[in-house]
Amino acid sequence: MQEIMKVNINEVNFTKVNLNERNFKRVNLIGVDFIKANLKKSCFEGVNLREANLEGANLEGANLREANLKWTNLRKANLEGADLREANLIKIDLREANLTKTNLDGANLEKANLRGLILKELTLEESTLKELTLKELTLKELTLK
Repeated sequence: MQEIMKVNINEVNFTKVNLNERNFKRVNLIGVDFIKANLKKSCFEGVNLREANLEGANLEGANLREANLKWTNLRKANLEGADLREANLIKIDLREANLTKTNLDGANLEKANLRGLILKELTLEESTLKELTLKELTLKELTLK
């Protein structure tokens, strides 16, 4: 996995860029545009992605553990098999996103918009679920402990 050096990359536009299997650890990505970017199997562990735009991005198998995604747009994103354990997902937009086999253990989903979300084989152990928008939600094999 190719590592991106410790830098500030605020408000940069990576729309439709192929950045699969990249390591963004220690990179500040506040307000960055990753619209329809290929970020498959990339590592964003502990990264600040607050107010980033990842609409339609491919984050299949990505590591977003302990990432700050507050106010982030993940509408129509593919998060299949992604690791979002302990992530800050307050006021996140996950409308029509694919969270099949995604791990959200310990994630904070307070005031998240989950309209039209696809949830299959999802785990939410010890997650915070307050004031969610849950319209047109598809649930299959959901684990709540």
